[in-house]
Amino acid sequence: MATNGRRDAERLHCLVTGASGYIGGRLVPELLQAGHDVRCLARSPAKLRDQPWAADAESVRGDVTDPHAVAEAMRGVDVAYYLVHALGSGADFEETDRLAARIFAEEARKAGVRRIVYLGGLTPRGIPQQSLSPHLRSRAEVGRIFLDSQVPATVLRAAVVIGSGSASFEMLRYLTERLPVMVTPSWVHTRTQPIGVRDVLRYLVGSATMPDDVDRAFDIGGPDVLTYREMMCRYAAVAGLRRRIIVPVPVLTPRLSSHWVGLVTPVPASIARPLTLSLRHEVVCQEHDIARYVSDPPGRPLPFDEALALALRRVRDAQVATRWSSASVPGAPSDPLPTDPDWAGGSLYQDERQLSVDGSRAALWKVVEGIGGDNGWYSFPLAWAVRGWLDRFVGGVGLRRGRRDAQRLRVGDSLDFWRVEEIEPGRLLRLRAEMRLPGLAWLEMYVETDPEGRTRYRQRALFHPRGLLGHAYWWSVSPFHAVVFGGMARNISQAAAKGLTAHGSDQRSSRIRRRRSRRSVDR
Repeated sequence: MATNGRRDAERLHCLVTGASGYIGGRLVPELLQAGHDVRCLARSPAKLRDQPWAADAESVRGDVTDPHAVAEAMRGVDVAYYLVHALGSGADFEETDRLAARIFAEEARKAGVRRIVYLGGLTPRGIPQQSLSPHLRSRAEVGRIFLDSQVPATVLRAAVVIGSGSASFEMLRYLTERLPVMVTPSWVHTRTQPIGVRDVLRYLVGSATMPDDVDRAFDIGGPDVLTYREMMCRYAAVAGLRRRIIVPVPVLTPRLSSHWVGLVTPVPASIARPLTLSLRHEVVCQEHDIARYVSDPPGRPLPFDEALALALRRVRDAQVATRWSSASVPGAPSDPLPTDPDWAGGSLYQDERQLSVDGSRAALWKVVEGIGGDNGWYSFPLAWAVRGWLDRFVGGVGLRRGRRDAQRLRVGDSLDFWRVEEIEPGRLLRLRAEMRLPGLAWLEMYVETDPEGRTRYRQRALFHPRGLLGHAYWWSVSPFHAVVFGGMARNISQAAAKGLTAHGSDQRSSRIRRRRSRRSVDR
């Protein structure tokens, strides 16, 4: 990897923001492998606790909009990675992005940081800023703030990122797999330049050792320039699917099509909207100057088909390190916990159930940790499905985010419309609701031993209402708790006693999943 003045052998101290997100969670181990020290700034460091790299990286608490927290995190840092954005945090997300970027740049200057590295979006050339989607406009502005700062910056601009678990990949995957005949919006004819996530990470790591006089933006992309229609056709070929019939119609605007994407794929409309709005204009790299500082080895950047095949193999082998849903809903980490004494936050409604289990604690824990996703929720599937549909209808994440891993959970994982808030292996799984609710909700599952030495399953659903609407919500749904939560407790206990998962024996369901995976991803 060559260039004049590059510090290849130097061990750097790197700060990573967004380490709980899709790119950040994959960048940390890459930086560690490159020999650098890594500190992660996170609103809730506990969510990084179960990451495979957690013991090798330092985690500190803080938010990028808090100057004091950012200043503390910047101490002794050589390179600061900015991998966060406020999209989804409300109508004023552009102002939040602007504020956070300015704070980050100023504190980096004060701390003597040698470089800021930012991953933004590839913007179309010749299009007025006011015509860009709010998502692209905000990312472009953040990049300009860093380039205008007194700290040398590397701003990487990428279009569609292809990797197992990325929002762009899952949108492409589910649209293609679920719809052999598609009536599509006109943006399927827009050209874009996708890039494999491995190359994005390679450029991010390489940016840390750029010469001090480099202070600019770089377009990064793979070797293929494709329309979205071509990407869907090539996905079908790589995945071994029949040829897809795609009929574009002009009446499906990007805004309308985001709801269509939300209906067909696990990606909610709130995330699909900025992705589809970004496809209104052609986004193609105008240069490949990054190769002067982070040289491309043979065969790189990866061609589109190879990036797809790698992503599909990861999905098939259940080796998805991070997903688009890895980042949590904004604001949740600062909310109170249901374990707070006397619950100072006010009213706390509870539905608690416990049952003895004719089986071992290990068998019961296996069922508890395997809940959700393809395994379902062990009670009244239609009620769970309807709740998921209603959530998506009002702009929530719905029930189709699934699981990152079919058997194992870790703190911070998304689990359908829940988030793993706490896990004590063999004893406790606490989930925090991320569906749209007039309050906060948790679901706790305990594996215990009763006074007679028998295995006991204990389950608590908790709800902290906000305002009168919150109280009305709890009492309106409480009549269904006996069916939903009571049935859930009974079925989990019975499954543990029989050594079953939601789809039958562990061995049988594993075979089913493998067959389904091969049908959808094998060439």
